[in-house]
Amino acid sequence: MSDQEPGQRAWRASCTFCGAPVEFRSAASPMAVCSFCKSTLVRDGESLRRIGQSAELFDDHSPLTLGARGQYQGEAFTLIGRLQLAYKDDEGEEGRWTEWHALFDNGRSGSLSEDNGAYVFGFGLPPPAPTLPDLLQPAVGTALFVAQQPWVLSSRVQVHVHAAQGELSCVPDLQAIYPVVELRNTAGEVLSVELQASAPALSLGRSVQLAELKLSGLPDAKQPSEAKLKAKGIECPSCGTALAPTLDNTQSIVCSSCKAVVDISKGLGGDLAFYRQDNSLEPLIPLGRIGRLKVGGTVQTWQVVGYQERCDEPSGSDDEQTFWREYLLYNRMAGFVFLVDAEDGWSLVRTVTGVPSVKGDKLNFKGTDYKKRYTYTAKTTYVLGEFYWPVRKNQRSINTDYTGHSNGVALMLNSEQTGSEITWSAGEALTAKEVMAAFRMAPDQLGAMRRDAGLLSNINWADWMGTLFWIVLILVFLIIVTRCSDDCSDIRDTYGESSTEYQQCRSYHSSGSGHGGSSGGSYGGYSSGGSHK
Repeated sequence: MSDQEPGQRAWRASCTFCGAPVEFRSAASPMAVCSFCKSTLVRDGESLRRIGQSAELFDDHSPLTLGARGQYQGEAFTLIGRLQLAYKDDEGEEGRWTEWHALFDNGRSGSLSEDNGAYVFGFGLPPPAPTLPDLLQPAVGTALFVAQQPWVLSSRVQVHVHAAQGELSCVPDLQAIYPVVELRNTAGEVLSVELQASAPALSLGRSVQLAELKLSGLPDAKQPSEAKLKAKGIECPSCGTALAPTLDNTQSIVCSSCKAVVDISKGLGGDLAFYRQDNSLEPLIPLGRIGRLKVGGTVQTWQVVGYQERCDEPSGSDDEQTFWREYLLYNRMAGFVFLVDAEDGWSLVRTVTGVPSVKGDKLNFKGTDYKKRYTYTAKTTYVLGEFYWPVRKNQRSINTDYTGHSNGVALMLNSEQTGSEITWSAGEALTAKEVMAAFRMAPDQLGAMRRDAGLLSNINWADWMGTLFWIVLILVFLIIVTRCSDDCSDIRDTYGESSTEYQQCRSYHSSGSGHGGSSGGSYGGYSSGGSHK
């Protein structure tokens, strides 16, 4: 990009451990990692001081790379470093995420971070830091106030630095373990709080799509990315079959032969953790299949990289158990979305950065009201493919589903909560034919793809029952009127419609004889008393 020329000045010195050149693009960067020996080097005046060695990086799924250039809010930046953080939540689940150090041409530093399969661009809050409430005791999902602004406690995990690369805006403590808390609000913002021993570090970010950043200097998009773990010869610890991850940040992969779920989130040292699972039916949409779906208003290409089967755990013995299937779809620039196949139809869902607002007994998200349908415990029973989070046997979460409508389209909102995190996702309904067209499936598969319950699930049953009541009432009224309109029906049936007896009877009743002055109808009289029946 012609308007994004790299910086004109750089500071260079030799690594004190291996002698390789180490270049600082930012005069404000206090440290860097030697690209040759992985030594962590701190600037000490005009020299470098080695304080340790960084671990090997896990390459993440994104196309981002050091040296890539882009624009955010009209300002040009360069990615000059990245920090990889490993975490453990309250339930002992482990994982990691990557934060890229973005240096703007005006000298400002920002962070481009992974966020549940998407990205957030954030900046450190300038001092003085706002007074913080207690962030360690409240349960996830609790509403809190920071600087008189409402937030929702969305995540709390214990973190340590796993690895670093390039230049960072601060010197990381490679030995420390500290809490990181995330707060989210209805404006779609994320407030990240690192509760380190010295002082809390706060940053404020917003969701961003990589395509919006006008990135250049990325690896060739036409060359599919292959995970570097593949070259290291991973074998399934259950059956010995070679494993071939295709996403660089895969943390769980399923053996194609024995279907064992293998955890590679900690790398390849030592024994790989795994669990066996019984075989299930093959997914209707095969792994690796590529389709074109409209996500966020843009039609994009998506590849099926993961598949999981889930069910709810009924609260009572009389409750019916339901099952559904989720396809994890990946796009190089857009991240991940979920294609959900449930009893009430198909839907396309992705995680969102913010939280909905409460509006009486409803929720409101991006201008649409949602009504609560169900709250239930969801359990993962079977998985295939690869996932950007560690998959565990019988993983459970507390889910709540909400439904809404906008411009005739059925919309859904969902919260999924574990002990340390609550995640919101939003999506819209798809028809079976739309899914089949997106993935170019054969017409004879329509029977297997159709979900008849989906047609009924979009009906507003309260309105439908009201309409049905009036339909039945009108039908009953018409039947009564029809039967009462001919009091001589018995004579007609006996003597015939043209008979003298029938005509005399009709004439007698039409004259009003024999009744106490009521003309009939719905205001009393014979129609309600039945005196002549």
